[in-house]
Parts: sequence; C-alpha cells; structure tokens
Amino acid sequence: MTDDATPPADAAQRLPLPVMASDTSAERPWPVRHLAPKIADYIARMPPVWVEGQVLNLKRWNSLWFLTLRDTDLDMSLSVTAPAGAIAKIADRMSDGSHVVVHARPRFHAKKGDLTFAADDVRLVGLGELLARIEHLKGILASEGLFDEGRKRALPFLPGVVGLVCAQQGDAEHDVVSNARARWAAVQFEIRRVTVQGPRAVPEVSAAIAELDADPRVEVIVVARGGGSFEDLLPFSNESLVRAAAACRTPLVSAIGHHLDSPLLDLVADLRASTPTDAAKRIVPDVTEERARLVQARQRARAAVLGRLERERTTLEHWRSRPVLASPTTLVDQHESRLRTLRESSTRMLDGALRHAHAEVVGLAAQVRALSPAATLERGYAVVQRRDGHVVRDPADVAAGDPLRVRVARGELAAQVLGS
Repeated sequence: MTDDATPPADAAQRLPLPVMASDTSAERPWPVRHLAPKIADYIARMPPVWVEGQVLNLKRWNSLWFLTLRDTDLDMSLSVTAPAGAIAKIADRMSDGSHVVVHARPRFHAKKGDLTFAADDVRLVGLGELLARIEHLKGILASEGLFDEGRKRALPFLPGVVGLVCAQQGDAEHDVVSNARARWAAVQFEIRRVTVQGPRAVPEVSAAIAELDADPRVEVIVVARGGGSFEDLLPFSNESLVRAAAACRTPLVSAIGHHLDSPLLDLVADLRASTPTDAAKRIVPDVTEERARLVQARQRARAAVLGRLERERTTLEHWRSRPVLASPTTLVDQHESRLRTLRESSTRMLDGALRHAHAEVVGLAAQVRALSPAATLERGYAVVQRRDGHVVRDPADVAAGDPLRVRVARGELAAQVLGS
C-alpha cells in the first residue's frame, strides 16, 4: 500500500469514469479517448453558420477545395473544406484575398483534435456590398471626428528624415525617393517594406506606421502604393488600419495612387497625395524653386529699400528748398520785431502812468498839507486842551484855576484859567 493519496493508474482505470465534466478531478480524469468523442458529438450538434472572411491558401485537391478563412481585422482564421460544386460558380473569380461568405458546419476530427468547417455554399461578397460597408464605416469614423480638418497637422517645411511605408517590390518606393532627392538631395528616408495587399497588409502596414511613429527622427510618414484594383485597395479602408493611422502622432501622407475611389486612409491622413510622385513633391521643397524664390525675395527687398531711400531723399530735398529752412530765423525775426514794439509801447505807457500818478500824489500832498491842523497852527492859531485831553471849545468847559495845555505850531505851553 503506497502512502500517496493518488491511486495507481491501473486502479484509476478500474474506477467508473465521471459522468459529467464537472465531476472530473485529478484523481478521476477523463482519458483523451473519452473526451475527444464527446467534443466531436457536441460540435456535431451545432447548426451550420454563415461566416464571412478573406480567402487564404486556396488549393484544390481532386474534388475538394481547401482554404483558410481569415478575419480582416484580427489575426484569426479557420480551416474550411468545400466540394467543387460549392465553388464551381465562382471558382474562376476567387483567389487569395477574395472576400467570401461561407455556409459551413463545424467538424471536429477526434483522432487529430482538429476543428474544420465543411462548407456547402461559398459566395463572393459583391462590390456593391463592399462599397456599402465602407460607406457605413466612413459614417461611423466621421461621427467620431477622425476626418475633421481641425485634426490635420501641417507638414514640416524641410523634414530631415522621412518615413516611407511601401511595397516590398514596386515602383512606389522609387517614385517617392528619387523625386524627393531630385528636389532636395539631403533628405533621408527610413523605409519599411511591407505587404500592401491581401490579408497581411493591414497588420504589416499598421505595425510599420507605429514603428516609424515611435522613431523620434522621423518627421513625416508616407504610406505609398502605386494604385491597384478596388479589391487590392480594401486594406486601406480597413477600420483597424484607419484607426492606427489616426493614432499616429507624426504627420501622415497617404499616397495610395487611386484616382477613382478614395480609400478611408486618404480621409484620416493629414495630407492626401494623388500619386507617390505627388507625395514626394509635397513632403520636400524644390531646392531650385527655393533658390529662385530667395533671389526674387532679395531683389524685391533691395528694390523696396532703394525705393524707400529715394522717397526719403526727395522729401528731404523738398523740405530743404522751403524758405523756412533756407532762412530758419525768418519766423523768429517777425516775432522778435513785434515783441520789441510791444515792449517799447508798454514802457511808454508805464512811464506816462507813473508821471501822472506822481503829479496826483504831489497835488494831494499839497492839499493835505493845506488842510492839516499843523498848517492852521502855523498861521498863529492854538489848540487849548484840558488836563484830560478834551479840547476847550466853550469857556463854560473850564473853571477858574483849571490847568490847561496850549498847543502851538512849535510846541506846547502850560496855562491856568484865571477867570472867565
């Protein structure tokens, strides 16, 4: 008897198996041979389902078609098998990258543990339906403001490093690089060569944009492709890719090169270029044109300065020729003469006024002297006052023996009343 609580394998095999999956335990597990048929039986009871995706790895073997149905937004896929009859109507139009709707029933192969879908109907998604879906997505993204002009950033005038996302093979890279360097030879490129159509386009282009956006040296990013059919350009209207471009902090230029239809990437980009060549002309200035503009600007500046100097010289000559500048004291002389006349006139008037006032003062002084009590005393009159200073005007004002003070022209006398 072992001390371990877990029974030996042969003992476990002799025990009855749990009926429900919830009844299993480490001591009473289900063997694989028991679980696999249960999964197969459970999946076999599932009804068939319509599922949409993008075709990958399309192959035919005898009377069966084998393909992988991939989600266009996430890296998820399903294996599908279909009889030749289910694809016969669209076999000549279906290829890797096609969008299809499949009616299939899931199957679980118990021996290998594989899940596949057996299709009995495969239909291509029509162009009209794809356009309708793109328009619907366009409305959603527009309502979120991803296409607003206020979000768009101006491109740098002369970027030092340009990020370029382009096909691994094609003319887009050559068109952008050669035309940009022909305009400005010093421009540098960080190039990410990716798949620009098919199921791998969305994740690879999105990753390339994010990688270039994270590079601090890159000042502008160009996503370039040399046109293509509507189906080839579907990745550039994919919601995942469009949102990745909207999240890019570096100014983004879309140069898909499709004139008839505008992929959604064109609307979210900061600038839409009609072709990769047009993108090259937009991201860097033409050195020849810039030199010509500098020459023109210098000539205009020189002409403006010379013109201003000539106008100022003419103005100075005009002012110098005026009488006031030829003889600057002319105006002062006029005022000086008038001031001299006024001063002389005021002197005469003041002198006359003083003389007249002096005569009046002399006359008044003589009059005062004539009317003065002292002048009366000079004529021999006297003023008699009592001791208290009262002037005696009537003999009755005094009595015999009262002392008196007599004031004459040259002084005073003391007197006494002897009688009346």
